[in-house]
Amino acid sequence: MSLDLHTAPAGTPPFDIRDNPSDEFIETLRRRFPTERETDELLTRKMRRRSGPPYRQVTLQQMVERLQVMLTDVIDGEFELRAPQWLTGGASKVQVAFELDWNAPGRGRASDRLVLRMDPSEASNTTSRVREAELLELFDGVLPVPRVYWVDRDARWFPEPAIIYAFVPGVARPKNAGAGHVVGLGTNFGPRLRELLAPQFLRDLAIIHTADISGRQFVSMQVPAPHTTECASWQLNRARRVWEEDRGEDFPLMDLAANWLQRNLPALDRVSVVHGDFRSGNFLFDEASGNITAWLDWERGHLGDRHRDLAWMTQREKGHLAEDGKTYLVCGLIPLQEFYARYERASGLPVDPQRLHWYRVLNCYQVITTTMATMYRVAKLGKSHQDILLARLKAIAPVAAHELCDLLEGRL
Repeated sequence: MSLDLHTAPAGTPPFDIRDNPSDEFIETLRRRFPTERETDELLTRKMRRRSGPPYRQVTLQQMVERLQVMLTDVIDGEFELRAPQWLTGGASKVQVAFELDWNAPGRGRASDRLVLRMDPSEASNTTSRVREAELLELFDGVLPVPRVYWVDRDARWFPEPAIIYAFVPGVARPKNAGAGHVVGLGTNFGPRLRELLAPQFLRDLAIIHTADISGRQFVSMQVPAPHTTECASWQLNRARRVWEEDRGEDFPLMDLAANWLQRNLPALDRVSVVHGDFRSGNFLFDEASGNITAWLDWERGHLGDRHRDLAWMTQREKGHLAEDGKTYLVCGLIPLQEFYARYERASGLPVDPQRLHWYRVLNCYQVITTTMATMYRVAKLGKSHQDILLARLKAIAPVAAHELCDLLEGRL
């Protein structure tokens, strides 16, 4: 039975209780869909602040002023902040690049180019800056990732939680890629770059999934118990909770999918680091050499089942057909028929078809939740600087719904 209008004041239009949720509404969803502590805290914060004002444009000068205050508090000695500029790209973060001349611990006088990433009033994905920092620090020196400098977890200095890390040069797609396409969705790298990038793509994915986390303590991530369904339950409950928090309409397919997912929760064979959004568009590369220079957007990462990543990157909208018009390329890089075999060779880990299928269903459910529910609600309430883009991305929902039907009916 779905949670709908029983807590809505008289006269409230259907689903609009989510614009100004009551404490009872929030607590009911928390009890109904238990998940990781960090996830629960983030989603609860989101809902308690939802009735607040819409996103207000922050000028570059205002961001610089707040940055000056933060740097004064965290840097010992004189510094100079130079050349601030907005960065474009991404559907969910406000980003500023700047130069910092300062006395860097252990390095002495240095000039570093850095990036500030901050949430808008409400993002299309409610994620943790602390989790992003922890994963970047875990793979520092192991993978090409930007070095983390500071995290403003509780919005002490900025309007919303933020992270500051090193700027890494590179591009997310070839310069001749089709204009108007959302970065990372159907990117066509062409044969030359495809050949250069694909081995690195597989190598880095294998490094992530086989990382040794034994004895490592994390602030923002819990370790699910192997050989239980705890991991899958956490991920499913998060997606179902967000759907109920944000949706603006009934969609029976989602009820059908949620019931199927609950009945078929898979047990976890091995705890891996899961990137959460491993795909084209989330790595930078040097176009001349074809070398990957940075892996970005770790905020959806968690400790769990590697099949979550494997299923995510093979969804239809993230790849395209090769030049023959028949061969589907995973993230525009690797033929689907080869992908899993090459992954097994690179990682030494097996791909379980049943767990893979379950996570493919879950990922479709999550994509529909993000595009049909969260992006709709954020744009409706004016909570983001990217409301036009979020409204546009809602068009992905029918594609994901069609794929979800195929998966549930056994056609994929």
